[in-house]
Amino acid sequence: MPSRSAAEKLLLELTSLPVAAGREDAVIARLAEWTAARPRLALRRDACGNVIIARRDFNKACAKKKPLFITAHLDHPAFVVRSVKGAWAELEFRGGVLDPYFRGAAIEIFGPSLERSFTARIRTLDAKAKPFKTVTAALAGRPPAGLLGPGCIGRWKFPGAALSGGIVRTHACDDLAGAAAALAAFDPVSRDARLANTALLFTRAEEIGFVGAIGAARGGTVPRGARLLCLECSRSFPHDSPIGAGPIVRVGDRMSVFTPELTNTVSEIAAAYAKKKPAFRYQRKLMAGGVCEASAFSAYGLSSSCLCLPLGNYHNMRDIAGVLGGRKKGRVGREYVAAADFHGLVELLGVIARRLDAPVAARRAAMEKTWARRGRLLTK
Repeated sequence: MPSRSAAEKLLLELTSLPVAAGREDAVIARLAEWTAARPRLALRRDACGNVIIARRDFNKACAKKKPLFITAHLDHPAFVVRSVKGAWAELEFRGGVLDPYFRGAAIEIFGPSLERSFTARIRTLDAKAKPFKTVTAALAGRPPAGLLGPGCIGRWKFPGAALSGGIVRTHACDDLAGAAAALAAFDPVSRDARLANTALLFTRAEEIGFVGAIGAARGGTVPRGARLLCLECSRSFPHDSPIGAGPIVRVGDRMSVFTPELTNTVSEIAAAYAKKKPAFRYQRKLMAGGVCEASAFSAYGLSSSCLCLPLGNYHNMRDIAGVLGGRKKGRVGREYVAAADFHGLVELLGVIARRLDAPVAARRAAMEKTWARRGRLLTK
């Protein structure tokens, strides 16, 4: 296990990076730095720009054992500049956020190097624009000529990321918290030559329809026979999937139920680990409030399941139920997760990587025990 402080530092760092669908450059650069510091690992990119990090002997190991990909996506709902004229900017919004949250909201727009940002306030919203909603925003001051232009990233303007009272509040938990958990778990896993068949897959443009995942599935990035363990941050419902009750073994989403054999095995591993270590907490839920990449991979016949963190202020939307019910005005806020859930996810990923290929016979053994006791009722 990595130190908790190192994992938390990585979590705060990654979730603070400005990213958007198709504009994941900042986090990809950080992944390259992380990999370069570990000579046993190599990073490559597929035809869609998805990132794969694996041991250098990964292909050799996969000739003996099926590959396991721990997967997270690198984008988050955000703005991308279409044009800047004087003190006005037109931006498109790539991702899913309800219309009331745009009204009068403050945003920040980054220059190409991401070293400077400029505050702006949304003045108009065209919710019917295609392919993405568009806004016009008034900049607080006129930026130097040529500094802001098409392709620059904009995002909601928030205070910096912080960990307080066991809660991490930051710009983009979904899904950079998943990416941070993947790195933190993979660091020790990748030191074990017996687990050389395990790799990381970081996908792009998930927030606009799983585009990177679809490309990886169609393009052969993920070989047939591989298992995918997709990481997500999914909207928490206090009475069903509470924040702080542990990471979630997600059995399905709004679109599909994930690959049963893999999901059942992951569930059994989590249950056995919790029995052995009572302090470890996890949840097992459907999480039907959204759709995750496990459904996309499953649609292409790949064995996939999901682990997720229960998330507050999903897609930076505060009090979604109140806004949908007309009781509240739309106000954006930092996303948040429990630090304990994050550490639990890192811990569980390490356990799964080590035990996934071990024989898991508990379910069948229980069935055989029942048959031994009662099968004679049907076979007299």
